[in-house]
Amino acid sequence: MADALITDSDLKIILQEVFYTKLNINEENAKQHRIWVTGLIHKEAYFIIPELQPIFDTFSTLYNSNSLVLGDIYLTMADALITDSDLKSNLSKVSNRISHCSGLDCSAIDKLRDSWKEQFENAQNDTQKNELILALLTLKKAKYYWNQIQPPNDWTSSVETFKDQLLLEIGRFYSEQSNQTKYHIPCFFKILRQFA
Repeated sequence: MADALITDSDLKIILQEVFYTKLNINEENAKQHRIWVTGLIHKEAYFIIPELQPIFDTFSTLYNSNSLVLGDIYLTMADALITDSDLKSNLSKVSNRISHCSGLDCSAIDKLRDSWKEQFENAQNDTQKNELILALLTLKKAKYYWNQIQPPNDWTSSVETFKDQLLLEIGRFYSEQSNQTKYHIPCFFKILRQFA
């Protein structure tokens, strides 16, 4: 029975094999594993990717009493990197995972934060910006930021009902993305279907 246990080392190898170098899922490698996780799922960040901004706009979603702008949340998340003890203890491993993002200084947490913010604010195009965002979303837990999201002031039902409506729309978005390996959740379910 001891042979069936998965060690931390095994899990790290599985995680590394499932990702392409640029954080997309490697579908061929994923099919060979029975257990795997992705950065977006582990960090609970699948509900604040940039492509979801139109949904938040449609729902007039608030964050800190202002209209929700994901770019502002990303900057707040980047600032919070320096207090992340898990990131501090795994900085060398993390730097390998995000090395495809040129210009990031992973020699220290504060340098990572500062270089990420500089690259983000000076990104030349959406592709470069989205690459930086995906790297951030695989580093920093996002649930805290989701919990700060609020309905518009004229919302008459509960906050939970509002978030349920948002989640339904986010789920619809992901259901339409099953062929996109950059969206980890639909790819994950597509691979799972092969085992059913």
